[in-house]
Amino acid sequence: MYKLLHITQTSITVELNNKLIYFNDKPYDVYLNDKKVLKDVKTNVFSLYNLDPDTNYRLRIDEVEKKFTTKEETCLLNVKDFFAIGDGKKDDTQAIQLAIDSCLPGGRVYIPAGTYLVKPLFLRSNVTIELAKDALILGSKNQSDYPVLPPVINVNDGTRFELSSWEGESLPTHASVFTGINVENVSIIGEGVINCSGFEGGWWENPKEIKGNGFRPKGIYLTNSKDILLQGITVKNTPSWNIHPFFCENIKVLDIKLESPKDSPNTDGCNPEFCTNVEIIGVNFSVGDDCIALKSGKIELGARYKKATENVTIRNCYMAFGHGAVVLGSEISGGIKNISVTQCYFESTDRGLRIKTRRGRGKDSIIDEILFENIYMNNVLAPLTVNMFYFCDWDGKTEYVWSKEPLKLDERTPYIGRFKFKDIVCDNVHSAAGYFYGLPEQTIKKIELENVVFNYAKDPQPFVPAMMSFLEPMAGHGLVFNNVDEVILRNVEVNVTDKPEIEKDNVGSLIAE
Repeated sequence: MYKLLHITQTSITVELNNKLIYFNDKPYDVYLNDKKVLKDVKTNVFSLYNLDPDTNYRLRIDEVEKKFTTKEETCLLNVKDFFAIGDGKKDDTQAIQLAIDSCLPGGRVYIPAGTYLVKPLFLRSNVTIELAKDALILGSKNQSDYPVLPPVINVNDGTRFELSSWEGESLPTHASVFTGINVENVSIIGEGVINCSGFEGGWWENPKEIKGNGFRPKGIYLTNSKDILLQGITVKNTPSWNIHPFFCENIKVLDIKLESPKDSPNTDGCNPEFCTNVEIIGVNFSVGDDCIALKSGKIELGARYKKATENVTIRNCYMAFGHGAVVLGSEISGGIKNISVTQCYFESTDRGLRIKTRRGRGKDSIIDEILFENIYMNNVLAPLTVNMFYFCDWDGKTEYVWSKEPLKLDERTPYIGRFKFKDIVCDNVHSAAGYFYGLPEQTIKKIELENVVFNYAKDPQPFVPAMMSFLEPMAGHGLVFNNVDEVILRNVEVNVTDKPEIEKDNVGSLIAE
């Protein structure tokens, strides 16, 4: 069986209803109105394009047929009719922006095959942008072409509008190739590519430095927006994070590809921050930092808004070469709630499932009731990491952060509650199967592993499992627990050779079944 995840005017995304991890157990064909349109599909998620609006269709897979109707649309605007050239040389920003601004609510802006050189483009509510196969949006290589968004707009009613953010703080950033400000019901779909020219534009040089009057742009940036769909497209070579929804709700990221070189700095894949109701399904990641990092502000923003990132579903994704596959934090002062990660395949990431926080993130930084289930990892150096001593940023290496002595519980102390890791296989482990280190004054409440297998590489390479001060590289270690109230291990295999399966210090109770 299968389910229809999302239908637009001209496309549909479909997901097989199974428990397999990213790939189906056998290739399958897809029929539309009895015509074979896809052959030997291997993944659990796929999409179809070039459909007609407001049209009835019959979809068939393995003799199971479902009927669906594409959405209506008010109008279709081709950017070529607005005199976009698409030769990769002429600046097409004005033509494409004019098409977006001219589109009626419920309409579609169509970008046909070609290479379109652009400066930042600004999204508009109730408009779909479709990138045809062989359509390439090419971000300008000139940093001066990217205007700077101020961090905050002061509204006349006395409230603040958070316009721009850099690594969890209200800071000025350059506008992104696609920028959405207070928009709703917006879709970017299709088989085309958005190449943001991160390397060619010099954005990756001295990456922590401010560029002109602002920090680096993202690939797609959305602030205070809702009902957003990203479907099918490829986003690559972003100056910093690929996709950054900020104070957004109802976000769907379906069957897209995110590509940046492994050594490109801070090119995280998808980083929802202060977001509610997010679906990341069928996405293929190959990036230079964390594939997915769920965030809720560094310090001040979390304390100001006390808003968690919550109700996030991550399913049927493939993640390769990132620093972490699925990460919570470290800018997490508003907390994280109700997160589910299932049916995902991690390949050659530094860490697999990774939680990072530290003293100073604050009492509203509550991470609790998190489920990671049905996951396969291969050649992941450190599969499971929960670290409450994360040391990055200007204040990360202070004694307040690194001290292993119990400090006073106060408004700066974060909280990590209950985590469950279930039905996970990790092959070719190198560093430590699991590294869990809570604060002595605020221990991790519960770590539960069920049906988890760790198989080690023949020659494990030393690697630091958690980014914390004074931790030496480790190779071939088992499960390491420090400052944890309760550990439950059910049907867990740790196939180490010359090291203990379990190392623990200040663990309240440990049950192995």
